Amino acid sequence: MNADLNHLNDILGRVRQEVGKVIIGQEAVVDKALIAIFTNQHALIEGVPGVAKTLLVRTLAHVMGCEFSRIQFTPDLMPADITGTNVFNLQRNEFTLLKGPVFTTFLLADEINRAPAKTQSALLQAMQERLVTLDRETHALSPNFTVFATQNPIEYEGTYPLPEAQKDRFMLKIRMECPDRNEELSLAKRMLGADSPEKTLERGEVKAVITPDDLIRLRTELESVIVRDELLGYIIDIVRATRTNASILVGAGPRATQALLLASRVAAALTGRDFVTPDDIKTMVFPVLEHRVILRPEYEIEGLSVSEVIERVLHEIAVPR
Repeated sequence: MNADLNHLNDILGRVRQEVGKVIIGQEAVVDKALIAIFTNQHALIEGVPGVAKTLLVRTLAHVMGCEFSRIQFTPDLMPADITGTNVFNLQRNEFTLLKGPVFTTFLLADEINRAPAKTQSALLQAMQERLVTLDRETHALSPNFTVFATQNPIEYEGTYPLPEAQKDRFMLKIRMECPDRNEELSLAKRMLGADSPEKTLERGEVKAVITPDDLIRLRTELESVIVRDELLGYIIDIVRATRTNASILVGAGPRATQALLLASRVAAALTGRDFVTPDDIKTMVFPVLEHRVILRPEYEIEGLSVSEVIERVLHEIAVPR
């Protein structure tokens, strides 16, 4: 492994170590969140309340030395509550920009599916272009701007499905499950004293490992991770197969191909390798494709799940040697 990747691997290890002081278990979830950050993309986090979705993002922002903002999405939330608005200043006799919480580096869109599509769409330009347009004037966001949107399972009451255009802008869908018994026991013991995860973060025991400028430089080091031509073809074949499968109504688009490629490259770096393997691709297929694929209604009625269909697609594609 070259010097750049050794440096990157060292940074990733330190980030994991610091996050681990607050987040108990959830190693795979932390890795997927790091994949979204180091590819400069966005992630959708799904899980029942109380599994530390918000705490995870707060901790990552602290460890990365990045600014953090949180928006609680509700049915009455308006787009201007997210982007901001121009307010007339009587003293200066001019309009002044009152920036919304979107002007940050790490944005937690909490329970995003509790707001209607009109409000959800306020994030589209920011997620795609890292720009916000207010009253025909465009404002730039941080080059590291990252949205982590949490959502409750869609079958819960009072939720709205995300528009397809917005779901496609999330690189990954990260599922946060409840901790296992030993992890939950460890959490319970910490809550009895002064060592709870929230207090650990508030006391400053978690160190910032890098700065926002470092994050930009580290992304360039990922370019040295090798992806063979056969694996590029493998990625393309997987994504294209979702468009022709009889069980699938809407398959993944070209943005999914790019997401799977970038995610696989960071997944390889996380394991200390400077080359991508088919296993890296298979690991990232589900978080990259699951939220982008829509099944035909007749197959949903039969109880078929998206993950089962993606599994079948994988079995139909020849794995490069």
